[in-house]
Amino acid sequence: MSNTVAARMTLKTNLADSPVAMAMKDGRVSSDLVHLDFCGPKTAHDGFKPMIRHNAFDAGELAIVTYLQAKAYGKPFVILPTPMVGRFQHHCIGFNKEFGHLDPKDIEGKKVGVRTYAQTTGLWVRGILQHEYGVDLDRVTWLTVDESHLAEYQDPPNCQRLPPGSSIAQMMLDGELAAAILGNDMPKDPRVQTLIPDAKAAARAWYDREGVIPINHIFAIHEEVSRKRPDVVREIFRMIVESRQLAPASALETLPPIGLEANRKGLEMAIDWSYEQKIIPRRFSVDELFDDTTAALG
Repeated sequence: MSNTVAARMTLKTNLADSPVAMAMKDGRVSSDLVHLDFCGPKTAHDGFKPMIRHNAFDAGELAIVTYLQAKAYGKPFVILPTPMVGRFQHHCIGFNKEFGHLDPKDIEGKKVGVRTYAQTTGLWVRGILQHEYGVDLDRVTWLTVDESHLAEYQDPPNCQRLPPGSSIAQMMLDGELAAAILGNDMPKDPRVQTLIPDAKAAARAWYDREGVIPINHIFAIHEEVSRKRPDVVREIFRMIVESRQLAPASALETLPPIGLEANRKGLEMAIDWSYEQKIIPRRFSVDELFDDTTAALG
């Protein structure tokens, strides 16, 4: 972190080219108070591990589960109440119907693939399976291809690491996995069916009942910046709000709202489900995720 002329601060920032961030990245939204140096990798999640393990970035988006783990293991970051990416998750787990029909509870006793056990999409899908469909998650063997962003974290005992180079999608298509949590990487193959029946309708019904759009990524900043320069944090919040206002309307349809209270239920759900799934060692209160400056935003 460095100060330049007129107290303008430059922050190394990891932010993807998402619709809600583009006005910040292309210069339509800027600031005389802070310069965001967008030096992160093209794919934001490739920057999460360097940000958390090595302080490679001062600010940027983090997966909500990565942030909860970072909080659990004392990493020096605080979040703004500004989700950057979100979506409904019911459609993100599929199976190859050539090997027979599966209902959600049918994955008990079977192997299911997911990129990492602590992946945010995996958290939401498993929580939906548990709370909506009665799936006993401990009776599923979760096969993963990558490690957590947190060096301190160990997967639960019912997880197994696949050999390097393994393709979860191909293993699902070949019947080596009963199902796979793949999100946007789900194969466009007519044999693939969502494990949750009529997933889009199920997601709409869930939203009508719960009023929550699951958060995938949220904006985080080094706690030292927030402590020493609350004006910069408030300015970044303004920039995010303005950038969201310039995003296409379609990009906002599955984006959680701005503000702590508006996101309290969704954050509580993420915390509770992370604890239930052995991703974090204790439950937090939502208010623990913010400091005095970020809690007051919005």
